Amino acid sequence: MTAQAQSDADGVRIGEQLKAARMARRKTLAEVADAAGLTKGFLSKIERDQASASVASLMRLCETLDLSIGELFNAPAGNVVRRAAYPPINFGGTGMTEYLLTPNGERRLQAILSEIEPGGGSGNEPYSLPADVEFVFVVSGRLAVTLREEEVVLEAGDTLTFAPHVPHTFRSASEDANTQVLWVFSPALPDHS
Repeated sequence: MTAQAQSDADGVRIGEQLKAARMARRKTLAEVADAAGLTKGFLSKIERDQASASVASLMRLCETLDLSIGELFNAPAGNVVRRAAYPPINFGGTGMTEYLLTPNGERRLQAILSEIEPGGGSGNEPYSLPADVEFVFVVSGRLAVTLREEEVVLEAGDTLTFAPHVPHTFRSASEDANTQVLWVFSPALPDHS
């Protein structure tokens, strides 16, 4: 049975899954086709479910896209991360507890929740991040963000959107309560594990 026949039998559109994985990883048709030993035109047809891939081709595509073959057939409609299961992460800084809100492996965007103690933050040395856009939402408390030596203080409910390659720092500007902040990066920050 070809991958296409299996796809049709299961009601799963393998091409759609492959295309979504390629787009999430920000790869072109040509890059993926070349790495998997296929032509760009053939990969385009596979992604549109107009051609069936051999098992060997499908395995090479999955390897190129860092997917397990099972992900093509068991793709959930969405990924839920329950509050009690937020994995703690550590990006450095002081007086902070941080949690990853998006599923591991999600590359299109990344959401992080930070609890920052009064006076806690990233530290005095400006840093930059390899993403296109950073969105900040202050859930509670006050957050001071310094971009290129200009400080802005955000109150609960305020947002800030900026290019994270610009050197910046942040700190809790609350004096007697923790500051809770939602950070969203697009694309997701690289995994250095």
